[in-house]
Amino acid sequence: MNWFRKAVLGSLLVVAATAAAGWVAGVSMANDWSTASRASAGIAPDPALTREAVVQVYAARAWGWRGRFGVHSWIAVKPTDAPAFDVYEIIGWRAFRGMSALSVSNRPADGRWFGSVPEVVAELRGEGVDDVIRRIDVAAHDYPYAGEYRVWPGPNSNTFTAHIGRAVPELRLDLPPTAIGKDYLTNGSVIARSPSGTGYQFSLFGLVGVLVGAEEGLEVNLLGLSFGIDPLDLAVKLPLIGTIGGKSH
Repeated sequence: MNWFRKAVLGSLLVVAATAAAGWVAGVSMANDWSTASRASAGIAPDPALTREAVVQVYAARAWGWRGRFGVHSWIAVKPTDAPAFDVYEIIGWRAFRGMSALSVSNRPADGRWFGSVPEVVAELRGEGVDDVIRRIDVAAHDYPYAGEYRVWPGPNSNTFTAHIGRAVPELRLDLPPTAIGKDYLTNGSVIARSPSGTGYQFSLFGLVGVLVGAEEGLEVNLLGLSFGIDPLDLAVKLPLIGTIGGKSH
């Protein structure tokens, strides 16, 4: 069993190193939100050079202390021949000021989230994507919690993005385990399709649940924190850290 002990020790070292790297990244973020960068990270295609329709879903570490626990996610869309991206997202301060938390803007699709560089978690391009964009717009405006926002356990920005994923299964949206709020269901039930549309999940107010899907694998939600395994991608999903192996969420 010596090999087993070595494997366990190696896994723990990887987890510890990854957690330390994430902590350092969080500490190195800008100290003042008003001066933190919102500039493009150079990931999205240039609309001036890209004729085809594009949909991209992004996630980036949240601002301040929240970033040590989770990410903020959003959807960027560009119809065929459009000169710019439209970005759909839920922003908490808007709800706190009595406005709709739903924001649709022309900010950079891949803009840094207050200094944090985003990553693409889903993408569609080309033929048929204009229809997908129309359905995203409908689903966004049908989001039932535009007047509410809670960092934990939801509804929040990740609840919204997961809502879009369920409405548009073509995205096969597999949000990272750090997307706290993704398991807060929006259909008024405790059972729903998984955000990727490839499985189902049970969730009690985003606090306790289980998800099984071809895209996501197996995930268990405890107090809003996701643990899981993705056999198809040979990946392990952990709270705070993200996905180890396979997709680098």
